Amino acid sequence: MDMTNFKKNDIFEAEVLDLTHEGQGVVKVDSYPFFVDNALPGERIKMRVLKVGKSFGFGRVDEFISQSEHRTTQLNLDYLRTGIADFGHLTYNEQVKFKQKQVVDILRKTAGKEDFPVSPVIESIKTIKYRNKAQIPVQMVNGILTTGFYRKNSHSLIPVEDFYIQHPEIDAVVLFLRDEFRKINLQAYDEKTRKGWLRNIVVRRGFHTSEMMVSLVVTSKKLPENVDLVIDKLVEHFTNIKSVQLNINNGTGSFILGKEFVLLYGKDFITDLMLDKTYQISAPAFYQVNTPQAEKLYETAFEFAELKPGDIVIDAYSGIGTIGISMADRVAEVYGMEVVPAAVENAKRNAQLNELENTHYEVGTAEKIMPKWLDEGIKPDVIFVDPPRKGLDETFIKSATATNPRRIVYISCNPATFARDVVRFENEGYILDKVQPVDLFPQTHHVEIVALLTSKK
Repeated sequence: MDMTNFKKNDIFEAEVLDLTHEGQGVVKVDSYPFFVDNALPGERIKMRVLKVGKSFGFGRVDEFISQSEHRTTQLNLDYLRTGIADFGHLTYNEQVKFKQKQVVDILRKTAGKEDFPVSPVIESIKTIKYRNKAQIPVQMVNGILTTGFYRKNSHSLIPVEDFYIQHPEIDAVVLFLRDEFRKINLQAYDEKTRKGWLRNIVVRRGFHTSEMMVSLVVTSKKLPENVDLVIDKLVEHFTNIKSVQLNINNGTGSFILGKEFVLLYGKDFITDLMLDKTYQISAPAFYQVNTPQAEKLYETAFEFAELKPGDIVIDAYSGIGTIGISMADRVAEVYGMEVVPAAVENAKRNAQLNELENTHYEVGTAEKIMPKWLDEGIKPDVIFVDPPRKGLDETFIKSATATNPRRIVYISCNPATFARDVVRFENEGYILDKVQPVDLFPQTHHVEIVALLTSKK
């Protein structure tokens, strides 16, 4: 199709055929695909062309001619515009069906797994108000300090007060700070002029303990006038806040956190429980954002591992130690590796808190530490991996399989890189045995996977 036939603001009537993995409806006009927010399969719409590219374009719904029976209509459309809840217009039952289909499709396309028996998604206990962490951008909008969320694919802020998927007390802290900072005329950071102090408000809340941590991402450790009084009011109003910190980020990149933290109040960590173990969580450390679902995720992983009392286990990408510490009393030894030094310190302290003497944690990348441990003669029976979205490094896969563990349990937040890594594991003599999706992120397109790989040898 010659894309020059389409112009911005053209209007077409069309049927929505499918959803992209990010929740946009797929519409085809003369076989040319458009991606459309707030459009569900089976709906007929009048679509306005927003942008035309070489292979696909973007449109928006001008009018619904017919709507899907699976649509939820009470959703604030700002949640779709910002991506806070890019599946929030779809009933929860259909969300989990779609996520399961996504995993099936990506395994077929990338790993050549025709009709692999992917289990139905383990549904979330809570489908809204579940997140224990928020990273909220702050901008001056019409001269007023405003909190909200960025419009998709931009740094244009849409004001939001109820973030829908965050715990309500986190929302309350953000709004309290917004209102108090307005009273003292605090200036938010401006990306264009590089002036202003406050960039983001980051809040963490322990699910089982209710302890809270507030990190203000700022351009300088020097406090503007009266900010100290706002902090005093904050900790007086929210008595379960145990930590307030500055995070210094004066860079121009898109990353949220800088490397330096300055403690303003309390301790540099909060405490929470997971699977009856106690954890200290520092500001830069990774901790699953949906605690009850993370507990289901880990229990599934432990079932897949079929742990034995004499097992030596490696917990790669160990974070603050949640996976390794949760299972340490079921096995002989746990070795964990993690690239974030503060998280490793957390893991070591967490092992002490839980009176464990069979855990060992080391700072470094998985692809460097794994060959080192192989040289040192550490022979794991089971390896757990829980990498970031980019998946596993090929060096790590080769080193891990060279130790010939009985089982490898792969926890993934990205089906695409997981499927790619399945092929790499199969090249090294391991086969995919089980795949269990778990919904840690209701109302969004994200899905977590627990998978079991076993040796052919």
